[in-house]
Amino acid sequence: MRTIALGLDVGTSGARVLAVDDSGAVIAETTQSHPLLTPQPGWTEQNPSDWWQASCQALQEMMSKLSEHTVVGIGMAGQMHGMTPLDAHGEVVRPAMLWNDQRTGDAVTSIDQAVGRSTLIERGGNPAITGFQLPKLVWLRDSEPDAFAKTRHVLFPKDYITYKLTGEMIAEPADASGSNCFHLASKRWDAEVLGAVGVDTSLFPEVLASHDVAGKVTADAAAASGLPEGLPVIAGAGDNASAAFGLGLSKDNLSLGSLSLGTSGVIFAPLETATPDPDGRVHLFCHADGGYNLLGVTLAAAGSFQWYRDTFYPERSFDDLTQLAQTSQPGAGGVTFKPYLAGERTPHMNPDLRGSWTGLSLATTQADVVRAVLEGVAYSLRDTLDVIRPLANVTELLTTGGGSTSDFWLQIVSDVLETPLKQPQFNQGVAYGAALLAFWGSGQPVVSNAQTTTHQFLPASNSAYAKALARYQALN
Repeated sequence: MRTIALGLDVGTSGARVLAVDDSGAVIAETTQSHPLLTPQPGWTEQNPSDWWQASCQALQEMMSKLSEHTVVGIGMAGQMHGMTPLDAHGEVVRPAMLWNDQRTGDAVTSIDQAVGRSTLIERGGNPAITGFQLPKLVWLRDSEPDAFAKTRHVLFPKDYITYKLTGEMIAEPADASGSNCFHLASKRWDAEVLGAVGVDTSLFPEVLASHDVAGKVTADAAAASGLPEGLPVIAGAGDNASAAFGLGLSKDNLSLGSLSLGTSGVIFAPLETATPDPDGRVHLFCHADGGYNLLGVTLAAAGSFQWYRDTFYPERSFDDLTQLAQTSQPGAGGVTFKPYLAGERTPHMNPDLRGSWTGLSLATTQADVVRAVLEGVAYSLRDTLDVIRPLANVTELLTTGGGSTSDFWLQIVSDVLETPLKQPQFNQGVAYGAALLAFWGSGQPVVSNAQTTTHQFLPASNSAYAKALARYQALN
């Protein structure tokens, strides 16, 4: 009989559960979707009851596969920054506002004025950001005062599922550090910031370490989910920290980071101490291993390539377009693409930036245009890495995300970043890291093979990329 741990990822599109054994191997997986609500332009919400229903369905399906195994615990992970307001009885007051909700511009301005941008960055690692939790709470107070008056507790999405499983309201540092009101040095809710904006610290739950036991599955939750009553539920981590933990990224090896070439592009660099960028151009969060991490984001990475394909050549595959791009030379014939299709985070932190092509001429080919998209994403990632490098010691990156399946694109990125890239042989993402945290929190040894790599991309010096990068950055 094998010893296993479960990892539950409460994502934006659904709930995913992995079962991982003590050799680090995934032995089963289930996924259940839940809906996304967009009641107004710029608003994104979900009903926490949908998270719970999808999680229970996924867990029931998983447990039906595990009759021959001993489950030692379940680790929690999921989408960051969301605000779930609960009343005094633990009932949901209104739908949760998600990480990509953009209604809170006025709240961000009021927080900046009350606290000061430099103070927010110094204490919490980040300026006030529309998607973070505190601006949502301020918006709720100012725009829906009746709902705010009923609110007695505020939880992150995964922590709401922890509450439903255990009856305990908790938070952990990785998610809490994405709230705009968490003091990184002390790893406690920041009473100074909250006092300045007139929000009571009592709204926020106790903070546990990511590997701590948050509680145990109750009888009611066991009946709903199929989990064993009394099973330890581990606090877990926000999605980026959980995925990085699953890849083996930690403060014990500061030279290794990760690059996710998914819909967005994310560079993760571990830190031993909280070291923010003074200008707030890159996020600073707590990591699941007890350390910290820098997180740089370009909002439309593989998303830019998908937009191009879907808009102009929906009948062609990504492989076809990538092969076509290879017929253009580095520098894309002088064409420069800015991938700001959804605004931009690092380093601009400007949701109003927009994408563009420049340098088009009668000599421009379709291959140049496609290659310019791939290169433009690489240059945006270089902007991100240039902010991170003075603050962190990262010298090589593990690659993840759908775009990392393209050797051609990874070589471009390696050349532009002037950094070695490695493809991990084994990458199961957010839920995998949550399962490893469950082993840790349960006191069970586990071996992860996440850093076994299949291929390495070494940067080649290319003056065409250097000139194109200079051209790209001159347009900022």
